[in-house]
Formats: sequence, structure tokens, C-alpha cells
Amino acid sequence: MKTIAEILDAARSGGRKRIAVAAAQEHSALEAAVDAWKHGLADPILVGDLAAMDAIAAELGLDLGPFQRVEELDPARAAAKAVSLVRTGEAEALMKGLMDSSVILRAALSKESGLNAGRLVSHVAVMELPTYHKLLLVTDAAINIAPDIPAKLDIIANAAQAARALGIANPKVALLAAVEKVNWEKMPCTADAAIITQMNRRGQVPGCLVDGPLALDNAVSAESAKIKKIVSEVAGDADILVVPDIEAGNILYKSLVDLGRAKCAAVVMGAAAPVVLTSRADSAETKLASIALAALAS
Repeated sequence: MKTIAEILDAARSGGRKRIAVAAAQEHSALEAAVDAWKHGLADPILVGDLAAMDAIAAELGLDLGPFQRVEELDPARAAAKAVSLVRTGEAEALMKGLMDSSVILRAALSKESGLNAGRLVSHVAVMELPTYHKLLLVTDAAINIAPDIPAKLDIIANAAQAARALGIANPKVALLAAVEKVNWEKMPCTADAAIITQMNRRGQVPGCLVDGPLALDNAVSAESAKIKKIVSEVAGDADILVVPDIEAGNILYKSLVDLGRAKCAAVVMGAAAPVVLTSRADSAETKLASIALAALAS
């Protein structure tokens, strides 16, 4: 797949997936869920304040008749109920409504009653850029603040899993830094990248091809890599960009969307089921694409 439209088509061809929406009484989440149903992507189960949902539906002209709905007024309990629906197989993915991301993630990652799969969760964004020759995955822009090497291994595994859902069998992973040379004392992320690259070469990071440290230009531009004499199967052709920390990830993500005019889909990976964390600031296209991505990854 090379476009967001292809993600939508692939998800649609797989049929509607059941998505539990926690605290669905929020304008953008409810509208996105109904839109996904209309496009043949999802069969939402709406958990939350039913009276508030009805009021929003009346305001926006939405028909909630086709959907299963579960009454739960408290947001934390709504999150727990939505997670329970996924845990028991009644739903295949999870989506955030009117609550902080921390609330739904706390419920999803509960060791006793959640969807914990034994590894770190991370945010994976899929970008369609007018300046790049294929889809580009960016991680982690939203959850892990300053990941160490074990955390980065989970972040890579999560992104590679998302890439495989898009048909990329052996994704090329670029570990980003400001420079290509290791400077362990002043730029510890370069040492992390070198260690992980060597681990990949020895078969300890399976299912992908890793190289780093690489500056952004060398990761996405074959010409830049050639000028700097970087010999790498990843340089200039990366499928996945792994950022060193949340600041770099958040800035890169928002730069690509707001300045680079990227089309985007994003999910949280690493739990037993994908989680859609829609925001009111997201475009309707991004919300729909994110639900499609979750459907493919589920």
C-alpha cells in the first residue's frame, strides 16, 4: 500500500470490524464511529451516557439506530467496560471517546482486566506525503517520553507489526538522531541506535531491517545518503522512522501533518488489540483512516 486510500479500501474489503468506543458521548468520536460504519469499516459498540449520545446525534443529524449501545455514565467504568468487550471477543479494537488518553490506556493495560500483551505500547502514525515515494510510519510521537533500549525494541516491534498489516513484509527501520556517528557521551541515542542495529544484524530484532543512527535526510533521501557516502539498505528508503524521544516525535509528527500536508492514520500498538485515540483536532479524514488502520491491525 502506498496511500491512505488504499488503507481504507483494504479495511473495507475485510468487512466491518467491531470497535468498542469508550465514553462515546463526544462529538468527534461519535461522528467518526458513525462515519466508519457508513464507509463499511467498523461496527461500533457505543459505551457511555446514552442520553448525551442521543443529544449529540440529534445535533449532528446522526442515526444511532444500527448500533449496539451500553449505558455507563462514569468515564473510567466506560473505559473498563469497553476493554472488557474487547477482552471477551465481543469487539476487536478499542476507541477513545470523552476521556483523557491516560484513562483508557490505564484500563487497556491493567494486568488483571486489560489487554496487556506483555510489552510496551506505543503510538504509530502512518503518513502519506506528497514528497515521499511510499507510506511512512513514525513512532513514538505520543506515549513514551524517553525510551531506553528495551523500550525502543518494543516500539520497533509494534511499528513493524503495523507495517506488516499494511503488506510490508520486512519493513526498513531508521533509528533517527541528529548525526550518523556514535557520540555516546553527548548524544546517547546514537549509541542506542548503534546497539540496536547490531542486534538486528545478529538476529535479535527479527521481522525488520534496522539501521542507525541516521539523520532524517539520510533516512528518507537516497541522494543525501549518497552525498554522505552512507551505504545502507535502509537509507533513502525507510518504511519506519523511530525517533529518540517524545519531543522529537511530536515535533516531527506535527510538522509532517501541519506543514508537510501529510495524510495520516494513527493507532496505539502493543496491546492485545489496537487502540484508536482520536482527537478533536484531527481531521475527519484522519479519524476515518485511523479506524481503518485499527481494523487492519486487529
